[in-house]
Amino acid sequence: MSVETTTVSVPEGRAALLLAEYETPSACMKAATKLRDAGFTKFDTHTPFPVHGMDGAMGMADSKLGWIVFVMGLTGLLTGISLITYANGIDYPLIVGGKPAISIPSYVPVCFELTILFSALSAVFGMLGLNKLPRHNHPVFESDRFKAATDDKFFVSVEYTDPKFDADRTLALLASTHPNHIEIIEDTES
Repeated sequence: MSVETTTVSVPEGRAALLLAEYETPSACMKAATKLRDAGFTKFDTHTPFPVHGMDGAMGMADSKLGWIVFVMGLTGLLTGISLITYANGIDYPLIVGGKPAISIPSYVPVCFELTILFSALSAVFGMLGLNKLPRHNHPVFESDRFKAATDDKFFVSVEYTDPKFDADRTLALLASTHPNHIEIIEDTES
């Protein structure tokens, strides 16, 4: 079975890649597994919906985002405790209604709010940082066929910057996964 291959040019200085198109999520997952087993690390899958097990097929580790949110939530809690302890117990110790200056119930609202605030902000900015966003353009957007990635097609892209990348061998490896189409998106200026 021969695979249809086309070449698309991208502007100078932009990364280039191979883009393989598949009909089913299982075919896309098998291709990702084959690339992972071959030692590729700079490849991605593009699907119209989340595919269960794709992270494992790509050899991706668990996200660090949960740890970032946990540490920042704990930081928010400790900030709240420190703020109230300093304000009520050290800087301005005012006894109201016979209650002690450092009283646990008075900590709850401020500590809760700071924990949520720090956690939410770290989740947003951590996600943006870990995903290297915002990224305004990517070479896959040069492909006309890639528009189907949001509809009913599944894609695997392998970047030229991958240490295992060799144009002919990588093209042969992708062809052995039986894609419908392979596109070579290359920087023709360099």
